[in-house]
Amino acid sequence: MKSIGVVALVVLTLLSTAFGAANDREHQKIAFLISSVENLKDAQFIRNGSAYDGKRAADHLRLKLQQAGDQVQRADDFIRLCASKSSVTGKPYLIRLPDGKTVAADEFFRKKLKEYDPPVK
Repeated sequence: MKSIGVVALVVLTLLSTAFGAANDREHQKIAFLISSVENLKDAQFIRNGSAYDGKRAADHLRLKLQQAGDQVQRADDFIRLCASKSSVTGKPYLIRLPDGKTVAADEFFRKKLKEYDPPVK
């Protein structure tokens, strides 16, 4: 009977470690996405019709991430729940790039996520 308990404990520890590593990787992806907008030079993050620099955009996204709590488990959750649209007005976030082109924030972040984690060929 004792050996079953020990085996169960070992299995739970291994699963917890594997989940923790996967969770850490997702947190790294989210941090990468936030820094990708924070470090944009001469670009603007447009939220509810107002333009913000990358630093203010990153601060806002970190606040939304904190408020989302356990709802955000993966980078995709972050994009969907925090980085795509205003939770107050429902208006999509936009990013005006240095060349003047405006893209939807979710499109920008999904492209960045592919750069971080390219598909295996």
